[in-house]
Parts: sequence; structure tokens; C-alpha cells
Amino acid sequence: MSSSCIEEVSLEENQWYRIAQEMLRNADIEINGTRPWDIQVTHPDFFKRVMQEGSLGLGESYMDGWWECEQLDMFFHRVLLAKLDQQLPRHFKDTLRIAAARLTNLQSRKRAWIVGKEHYDLGNDLFTLMLDPYMQYSCGYWKEAETLEQAQQAKLKMICEKLQLEPGMSLLDIGCGWGGLAAYAARHYNVKVTGVTISAEQQKLAQQRGEGLDVTILLQDYRDLDQQFDRIVSVGMFEHVGPKNYATYFNVVDRNLKPDGIFLLHTIGANKTDDNVDPWIDKYIFPNGCLPSVRHIAEAHEPHFVMEDWHNFGADYDLTLMAWHQRFLAAWPQLADKYGERFKRMFSYYLNACAGAFRARDIQLWQVVFTHGKEGGLRVPH
Repeated sequence: MSSSCIEEVSLEENQWYRIAQEMLRNADIEINGTRPWDIQVTHPDFFKRVMQEGSLGLGESYMDGWWECEQLDMFFHRVLLAKLDQQLPRHFKDTLRIAAARLTNLQSRKRAWIVGKEHYDLGNDLFTLMLDPYMQYSCGYWKEAETLEQAQQAKLKMICEKLQLEPGMSLLDIGCGWGGLAAYAARHYNVKVTGVTISAEQQKLAQQRGEGLDVTILLQDYRDLDQQFDRIVSVGMFEHVGPKNYATYFNVVDRNLKPDGIFLLHTIGANKTDDNVDPWIDKYIFPNGCLPSVRHIAEAHEPHFVMEDWHNFGADYDLTLMAWHQRFLAAWPQLADKYGERFKRMFSYYLNACAGAFRARDIQLWQVVFTHGKEGGLRVPH
């Protein structure tokens, strides 16, 4: 439906339009305006749908082509700075989902494999084209970097230095992705790496990447691990663990870490302690995900570890996501036939919405370093 159809509808008589217009003006966003962050509405039912369905309605209506925005990242930055997400009415289904998250374990052993199948198994072609050569699907470190590859290399180096890796050490990588960190650590620090993932596609590529190196990639649930390692690292996986399993997670890490070992946790974090289930992200991107808060991590680690360092570089995720989006668009001609236009809109929406959220400091990125209480303390490089 063209935008001219919207002009034919008497918007002044549309109560949903008036509510949306008033809310968006608080974020300096105009409906059918001319600036990059203004939205162009192409379906008359858009306003009612978003007001009634909240986040899910906003995302699905974009996927359906009901609205456009030249710079989605700028739109979400403004929306979240103005806290419009907190003003949207919560749909009954969202309320049920939050209740379910509190009452049930969405990340049980059986359900934990869902995100591997539905997101990480989308296709190595997509992620190979979108990500850097190290295949890092997590925040880069842009302190001195100018390119995505430099930022991810700097992140990998920083992790290895924080872990104080030395030749001959054993390193466990919980949620090892496509094996970029495992291969980097084995190659540059001469350590023996064991990685675990719940994605068959990731395991396949990680094994290839680790060929000729002391790297083993296991397709299994982290809860089944029972070995002793000098160092443990977990990058971009804790977001899938879920509050019901935080105690179990830290139990597993404690059980597998040697008494003088170091553990580094790299995770997206929430500003507030709640269930943080965004219904659109949950349905289309990361099923059963939940962002931990400072309190979540603080309470879960207390029986096990000393927290040696807490490093927040969440603003760097904005740069990382925008670099991914640029590469995604550049690669789209090679992906279009397989994935289709609706997928393109969905994935662009996801990358830009997250970039806007990090830019607004609505969510964070933390690297937290733990020990069992290292004598003399720990000097942690940033």
C-alpha cells in the first residue's frame, strides 16, 4: 500500500494516530517527516497495531512493510532515550510471556538447543559474509580500532591478556561460536582449547578453523562439562542461560576451574533487574534469551568467586552492530535468493534496533573477571 493511501485516510479522526503522534513527538520523531529518523507510514492500521501489540507489533509491521525509516538506528536511539518503550501498553500475550519466564525454566536442557537451531544455524554463508574474518558474533573493542576486523582482533587480544594465558595452559570456551577465539588463543598463546556449542553449524566451522591447532569443539550442553581447566571464558553466551540457571551456570564454572584459575565472562547486560524478554527479539532472533543485570551476576557469583574486574564498553556495540549492518547490506545480493525480502527487513530491523539501544545506553556490554581469590590480586588490562 502506497503512502498516498495514508493521506486519503482521515488521520485526524484516528485516535491511534493521535496517541502515536503525541508519543513520537516526545522523541522528536515526525510521522511522514523528512529527517532520517522520521518514519514513513504506509498502512492505515499501523498505529492501532503498535498501540495494541507493543514491541511485537512494531517489529512485525516493519517486516510486513507497513512503515519505513531511512535510519532505523537513529529512530531507536531517540525512542529509547525518550523511554517511549516504557509508555507502550503491554500486550496481554507479553504479560503472559513474562509470567511464564518467572514460573518456568525457558532455558532448560531441552529448550536450550532451540536458539542454536533457530538463530546460529541460519547458515554459515550469512554469518561469514556479515562478520569479520575471526567470525566474532559479539562486541568488538574500538578503543584504537578503525575497522571491524581491527576491533574484533583487539577484543580477542584483550580477552587473552585478561586471562593471562601462558603456553601449555588449558582453556575452556563455553559457547565457543564459530571457533574464532579458540583458534586465536591456540595459535597466539599456544594453549590447549576445548570449546562447547549447541549449534551444529557452528561446530562444523569451528572444527575446520581449529585444524592443525590444539583445539577440540564439542556439541553439547555446558551443564555436562566436568573437567579441570586453567582458564575459562564465555563470550556472548550468558544471555541465553536465563535467571533460573544462573546458579547452575556458576556451579559448572566453579567445578571446572582449577583453584588458581581465572574466569572471564563477556555478556550483554540490562540496566534493571527484571525478566527482560523483548517479545519481538524472543520470537524472531533469540528464542528464550534474557539479559542479566548487575544484581543477577553479583548474586550468582557470590558463593563461588572473587570479582576482580568489571569492564563496561557497551558503547562499542553500537559501532559493531552498524559495521555488521553495512556488511549485511553489501552482501545481500549474494543472500537474497536464499533468504528473501522479509528476512532482509527482519535482520536489518534487529541490527539497527540493537545499535540504537546501545547508543542510548539502554543496554550494556560487560567483561567480568573472576578468580577463587588470587593471592596478591590481579592486574587486569583494559
